[in-house]
Amino acid sequence: MDKAAHSMDRQQMIDELRVLAEAAGKVTLRYYGKGDEMGLREKEDSSPVTKADEACEVFILEALAKMTPDLPVISEEAAEAGKLPDLQNRQPFWLVDPLDGTKEFISGNGEFTVNIALIEKGTPVLGVVHAPALGKSWIGADNQAFFARDGESFTPIEARQRPAEGLTVVASRRHGGGDELETFLAGYQVADRVSAGSSLKFCLVAQGEADLYPRFGRTMEWDTAAGQAVLQAAGGRVETRDGVPLAYGKPGFENPYFIAFGRD
Repeated sequence: MDKAAHSMDRQQMIDELRVLAEAAGKVTLRYYGKGDEMGLREKEDSSPVTKADEACEVFILEALAKMTPDLPVISEEAAEAGKLPDLQNRQPFWLVDPLDGTKEFISGNGEFTVNIALIEKGTPVLGVVHAPALGKSWIGADNQAFFARDGESFTPIEARQRPAEGLTVVASRRHGGGDELETFLAGYQVADRVSAGSSLKFCLVAQGEADLYPRFGRTMEWDTAAGQAVLQAAGGRVETRDGVPLAYGKPGFENPYFIAFGRD
């Protein structure tokens, strides 16, 4: 495939992903703020799941099967049910979290997202993060990242250089890093701290509203892939504590601790 054709195909994929993510977001909103109609229950690991998670996943899987029938898909609920495609040949695959931030969804604060990412050779090369209740979307691919509000055109975003007055650190609203996080941050000049739910933390760094997102708690690949794709496209990076880029397609799909950086 020539470069022009590849570029055209990638742009078409980006356009279709935005439409898909926004449509999937509307599926989640059917259950948002609906109390018992959310169908809240606990999974085996005691994490919450709702009808919105399940309905949105079905919607996305059906859409991706039509859009890219040859690419396997790893999605949260299917993976946890043991439904995993064979990735031994390391071909490109999709990683999907149909509703990232289920606790935020349940609480009604709006900080939940639809995450869809394309993985090639262990790296997220294309990702879309859509926040249905906030009416916002972020997308990143080919070293270009963009932000849009619903109904508006995308505008370019980029991670910022570290401010001389100190870093803004973004942390999980639900999962603190404890003493380990505080020890890590002691090595930095921190000017401010903010909290956010779901993959919105990556997006805050990607659009220059924060500089550092350390995560010293359990995450799975579908939690992070789309946000990482957006941040990398915006000029940032995501590394393990050993300084190695956070990679995908790992056995069990569980991430090590990681740090998301803006520009140095």
